[in-house]
Amino acid sequence: MIRSQGLRRRYLRMASIRLFVAALLLAGTWPIVGVSFDSKIMNSVVAVIPERLGQSPRGGTGERDAPEGTAVAVFGGGYLVTNAHVLGRAVNVDIRLADGRLVAVEIVGRDPRTDLALLKAPMDFPVPQMAPAPKLGGRVCAIGNQFGLGLSVTCGVVSARRRTNAGFNPVEDFVQTDAAVNPGGSGGALVDVEGRLVGIVSAIFTKQSDANIGVNFAAAMGLVQRVVGDIKDHGRIKIGWSGLLVAPLSPEGRRKWSGARVARIIPGSAAESSDLEVGDIVTRIDDRPIVLPSDVRAAIFMRRPGDKVIVRYRRGGKDAETGLTLKAGR
Repeated sequence: MIRSQGLRRRYLRMASIRLFVAALLLAGTWPIVGVSFDSKIMNSVVAVIPERLGQSPRGGTGERDAPEGTAVAVFGGGYLVTNAHVLGRAVNVDIRLADGRLVAVEIVGRDPRTDLALLKAPMDFPVPQMAPAPKLGGRVCAIGNQFGLGLSVTCGVVSARRRTNAGFNPVEDFVQTDAAVNPGGSGGALVDVEGRLVGIVSAIFTKQSDANIGVNFAAAMGLVQRVVGDIKDHGRIKIGWSGLLVAPLSPEGRRKWSGARVARIIPGSAAESSDLEVGDIVTRIDDRPIVLPSDVRAAIFMRRPGDKVIVRYRRGGKDAETGLTLKAGR
């Protein structure tokens, strides 16, 4: 009797597991199921090999090669986007094509605020289509030159959107993913199942090791296009200056409200010409909800001098709205 009861319990457990697996498969969320995507995107991604001062053309130091990276076609005419940290202080840069050939490319410009850089190759590459705003939990794949071994594909989901507080760069607007990313994958493509660009792989969270632990970040394509578009067209980033300085809410304030507190308004700035006052709580800028001061930086950075941004704020328990016409900054 005891044995029969044990067998019965085991049978019920196995039946429950089978039903659980079947439900996941029917829902399309079973994590082991392969994610297919349009492989033509591979023609738009290349390995990046920087040559730094004091190193040989292949990066040799006598012990190991310099880290490699990845780049993705972003405009026609051979323009490729990568991370500024991939280039470092590189004096020359090669890209490696799928057939192993090395091609010298030009460094058009870098933006350390967002860790993005623009390269130009003497050949054209197919420019992938940009994806719409990704959905939380949507399937994505990262394509990159992991550990310098050549292009490879890893897949996962969109874990979070509009991350501005990862702490890697002064200005951040990240798509977070659990798709595996390792050194060499920086500058690679994060794509959806249709092969459309969701972001440019930029950073990985690690714990005392420079390897993937499932918390990885890609610069959102809106930010990427904003930065590399300015580098291509103007040779620099045109910064819109608001003169609005914000700070986090106090612990007591966070029990009541969400947003960032106006800490200072610089005289002669766009913020001074608006209705904002010190102590106001900024809750939204254009279409971006504001939770952290870093959200304000990201929202303002997306706009150029002369652009008008709409700021929603709270004062004395009442919501209000004002406009800021940004001035030229540095």
